[in-house]
This record gives sequence, structure tokens and C-alpha cells, in this order.
Amino acid sequence: MSSEATLAPRATASQENGAGPVWFDGSLIPSGEANLHILTHSLHMAGAVFEGIRAYDGRVFLAEEHFQRFERSAEILGYALPWSLDELVAATEAVLWAGGLQDAYIRPVAWRGSEAVSVSAKGCRIHTAIAAWDWPVDATLGNGTDGLRLVLSDWRRPAPDTAPTASKCSGLYMIGTLSRAAAARSGHDDALMLDVHGNVAETTVTNVVLIRDGSLLSPLPTCFLDSLTKRHVFELAKSLGYTVHEGTVSLDDLVAAEEVFVTGTSVELRPVASLDTPDKHIAWPVGPITVALREAFRAATRRHA
Repeated sequence: MSSEATLAPRATASQENGAGPVWFDGSLIPSGEANLHILTHSLHMAGAVFEGIRAYDGRVFLAEEHFQRFERSAEILGYALPWSLDELVAATEAVLWAGGLQDAYIRPVAWRGSEAVSVSAKGCRIHTAIAAWDWPVDATLGNGTDGLRLVLSDWRRPAPDTAPTASKCSGLYMIGTLSRAAAARSGHDDALMLDVHGNVAETTVTNVVLIRDGSLLSPLPTCFLDSLTKRHVFELAKSLGYTVHEGTVSLDDLVAAEEVFVTGTSVELRPVASLDTPDKHIAWPVGPITVALREAFRAATRRHA
């Protein structure tokens, strides 16, 4: 696929979210023209898959890993993307070029079309689009060191035999939306979600990492999406001499942690200051390991760029 576009490069946003030209089924078009039919299957049956990716200095960070997961998510939902990994990377680079973007958030999405609205989705065409916009991380805005205030969510992450939890599927984010809205109403930044057994899972959109005795511990991603950002942070931690583990994490384990942070594309790496549960308030300092890893991550994004 050629990265040539029918639009000239521009930095002016055409939508409230700041998105410039969108790559839609192989063509660059103005974002205001990237519309869906009201009978789009994935709008009704929640079968869209997507990714959250960042570009730094005009280069796509962990592009291959993200688009490989994009492909796997679609496969888990029973369809194949009509574009190769290389074509999707080239399309993303075209979107960045057309929008005049250097540091940006990138959202590839694929979905079943409007040819059928029955549950089986038989005959539905698979569509793909990529948008990008300027969405600075908190560290860039000067408040990346502020710890997040979490509250325990009433919603739990589903068991892996009840939902396609290994996919980045639109339908799995509704309970995150509900949890985040409830957290905002109670004056918190985000919500901590447990699994069906009452152990720590993740926040609404980020993986959780505990630090104790110089070791990093994170819940096994059995009922939620395995964070590519966390994988990168773990490699950085090992290069700095820290050990990393994944396993069952109870609320008691979380309470006993010396430092806690969350990680994901949207936040990069952000410390957690506190957690409110129905019967207690737990607080953690922004500790030296979290600070060191945040600095190492920021440096790594520029090296990759």
C-alpha cells in the first residue's frame, strides 16, 4: 500500500478530539467524513477490535507488537484483518504525515459492517480505520509525578471462559466506562477492578504493578488485556537490576506494597497514591523505583523514536 495521500499535510484538527485525516479502508479522508452505517454490526453486537499506540518524534512506538496484537484480537473474535501488518504500519505513518503529527496517540480500529445485524454476522465485511491526534501524556503536561487516587469498583473483570478477555475488544470496555464514571463521581481518578475470585485484576484501562523488597509483581493477565507497555517496563526493570514476577495478587498483597504504579499506552507509567475500599483507605508514596522506571521509560521512547 502506498503512503501517498490525496490530502496535503496539515496540523489543523477537524474534530473536537483533535483528529486530523483518517485512513479508512485504504484511503485518507477528512475525519468528518469517516462515518458508519446505523446498522453496523459491531455497533450493535460490540465486535470491534482496536489498539492504542503512541508516536514519539514522528515514529510509531512498538508498532509491530501493537499490530500483531491487533491481528490476534480480530482472530479471537472470528475474523481476519484485510490488511497486512506492513500495510497497517504504512497507513499509520501516512496518517501522522497527513496530520502533521510528531507526538501523537494513534487508534487503529476494525469492525464488522452493516451487511447483517444477526448475531452470526454472516456476510459482514471487515472494515479498518486509523486515526491519530495530539493527546499529551501527563508527564508532558507536568503532572506525571502526581499519584492516582483509586477506588474499588463494584464491577469485576470477567473470567476468561465467559468473554474473549485476551482481545482488545470494544465490548469488554463497558464495565471500564461504568467504573471510571463512578470513580469520577466519588472524586477519584480511576477504579481498581478485581477478578471473579476477588483478587486484583487491573484498573479500567491500565495494568497494575506492585513493588516490594526491590521486586515488581503484577497480576497474571488471565481476565484482562496483557499490556505491551508493561512488558516494555518489565524489560527496563530487569536492565536496572530489579526482578519481575506475575502471579495472583490479593488485596492484602496490594496493601503491603511499598510502591504501586499503573502502566499502559494512555498513561505510560503513573504512580498510584491511594486506594479507597468500603472499609479502608490505603496510601503509598511515589517511591524511587517508580521514579527510576518512569524516567527510563521516557528515555526509551525517545531512543526508539
